[in-house]
Amino acid sequence: MSVLLDSDIVIEILRSRDPRILSEWSSLAATASEILFSPVTAAEVWAGARPNELQTVAQFFRLANCIPVEYNIGQLAGELLSQFSKSHGLKIGDALIAATAIHSQSVLWTRNRKHYPMPGLRFLT
Repeated sequence: MSVLLDSDIVIEILRSRDPRILSEWSSLAATASEILFSPVTAAEVWAGARPNELQTVAQFFRLANCIPVEYNIGQLAGELLSQFSKSHGLKIGDALIAATAIHSQSVLWTRNRKHYPMPGLRFLT
């Protein structure tokens, strides 16, 4: 199984605020699951990183694999935006993350399921 991390999960792991997420992270890290992230997640996390967190953020991203945004993911994200932006307020960052999860056949780990209304998207827990 491969798991794509959403930005909110990465932030919670880095800031160690939610014991449930930390427990799930420990369990996931102990399995053979492939842990993935999108460049969108990297950008969102780096944009909000505090100066004292920079080294920890860099170390964290070395633990996972980045799925590059390529044409097929961009096309799918555009289709998702066309379908869900007006009805659900889907934004481009979330569309790219959803398209990455769908394209890579990964489960998405997020606390914000309402941001991802598209059918066929699988979630962790």
